[in-house]
Amino acid sequence: GYALRLQERILPQALKKAGYVTGHFGKWHLNAISGQGVPILEEDSHNPSAFGFDEWLSVSNYFDRDPILGREGKLEAFEGDSSEIVVDEALKFIERKLEGVQPTFTVIWFGTPHSPFVASDEDKAAFGHLDEKSQNHYGELVAMDRSIGALRQGLRDLGIADNTLVWFNSDNGGLNNIEPGTVGGLRGHKKSLYEGGVRVPCIIEWPAEITQARITEYPAVTMDIFPTLAEIVGLPDSAQLQPTDGISIRALFKQEIGNRSQAIHFRHTGRGALIDAGYKLINLDLDEDEYELYDLSNDENERVNLFTTHPEIAQRLVKKLKVWNEGVAARVAGKDYPE
Repeated sequence: GYALRLQERILPQALKKAGYVTGHFGKWHLNAISGQGVPILEEDSHNPSAFGFDEWLSVSNYFDRDPILGREGKLEAFEGDSSEIVVDEALKFIERKLEGVQPTFTVIWFGTPHSPFVASDEDKAAFGHLDEKSQNHYGELVAMDRSIGALRQGLRDLGIADNTLVWFNSDNGGLNNIEPGTVGGLRGHKKSLYEGGVRVPCIIEWPAEITQARITEYPAVTMDIFPTLAEIVGLPDSAQLQPTDGISIRALFKQEIGNRSQAIHFRHTGRGALIDAGYKLINLDLDEDEYELYDLSNDENERVNLFTTHPEIAQRLVKKLKVWNEGVAARVAGKDYPE
């Protein structure tokens, strides 16, 4: 329900200064409008233009079939699945900019899968044995998968796939009311800080640089995207406000890089968590000293609470989490901004 602060320094702004043309397609959700998505309007003070996007076709929150979107603030109606629409529009944007030999930074934020879940009859046909909500949930995924295939093929057709980095990940864990379950046996779900709520898939494709396909268990987080792309493009340190939650995982594209040097933190509605050196601390109430500790390397389902049996590790992580929370509070109060 909060808007992104205008004082933030974010990736599209930095890449614009480095000569990239920037485009946003799909869910925006950074302008303090919650509830079902509505088109982003030109007069919105927190529209994508305010944060460095040259072109955008955006909606405030979740959206599904036959959406009405805002193209640089002007209403535009579409027919079809939302995932396929935003990918098609993103490819048109990339192709237009190729004519001017301009490098592009393109953000596609899907609106699916998300309630109220609306899929075409064809896309949900294979899931007739499930309840209606689950049918539509998986039907939306069928369309999204198809759109990602269209994106990858489109980049190949344009002749730029080898030198295009495609970074895919989800924004939160799965849901608790979809059959037969969407978190792979992990504990928790969306809106919880257990692994079912925060562990998400990530796939990175960059044929010119990532020549050997492989799977890594290195712990990474969405906050690593900016530092990683900053290193690849050669952005100055001043492109990011400090302190920064996230590190570059550029070296991981070629080989394993050992233990992570920075903890991964989470906060959600009065709760906090951090992952550090294979252990995960969860604070069930930021106003109370109520904690749980798990060894993710041996207990990814978070069944055995080690908080009382591993006091040295527990207290070290409690201290770290409290220091980080103080930093978050300072940023909320505006103390980390130049103005």
